[in-house]
Parts: sequence; structure tokens; C-alpha cells
Amino acid sequence: VQLQASGGGLVQAGGPQRLSCAASGLTFSNNPMGWFRQAPGKEREFVAAISRSGSSTYYADSVKGRFTISRDNAKNTVYLQMNSLKPEDTAVYFCAARTAYWVDSRAKDYDYWGPGTQVTVSS
Repeated sequence: VQLQASGGGLVQAGGPQRLSCAASGLTFSNNPMGWFRQAPGKEREFVAAISRSGSSTYYADSVKGRFTISRDNAKNTVYLQMNSLKPEDTAVYFCAARTAYWVDSRAKDYDYWGPGTQVTVSS
């Protein structure tokens, strides 16, 4: 299984950024997907998750109303649209796949991880 996140970079505060995560080696439509992030010196934290069909989505309170997770099962890709970015959103963002049926917000319950992409928000 491979998960490859892309779309990170340097963005000004208030601006948008869109992350993509392409999956291979799994039956993508069978896997709930999640985005997590880790800032320097901090633990990895949940950002957003989406059900297998995409009909259900979940967000951390810190990003609710600003970030949108979506997926395209025909393209084996999950997205994270980030709007109104803040300096505190600066982190390495990881996508992850879960083999169990239900969506989850706990990192330990995800089975496959990509290498992450850096997002830096300048003030």
C-alpha cells in the first residue's frame, strides 16, 4: 500500500491550499480515510476523516468551517481543501487509510500512512 500526499508548500495567512493524497495497493473505496498533522515539538493530531463512500465527514474543532475533506473513489484520491489558513496550521500533513469499516479520529486506528507534506503558513 502506498499513500502519497502532495500540494503542500508556503502560503500566506488567510489563503487557501489544497492537499491531495493518491492511494495505491488497496481497494480504495473500502477504506475510510483521514488527514492528520504534526507541528514541530507537538504530537500528531487529527484533522479530518471521511467515510468510505464520502457521505460522512468529521473534523477537528480547530479546522471546522475552514477545511473540507473529500474523496474521488474513481481516482483513488482523497483531498483536503484548506481555507482561511492560520500560522498555527503550519505542520506536516499526513494522509492515512483505515482497513476497518468505521471512520475514526484516532491515529492509532489507522493502518497505512503516507510520508506527509509540509504546509507552512506565513503571517
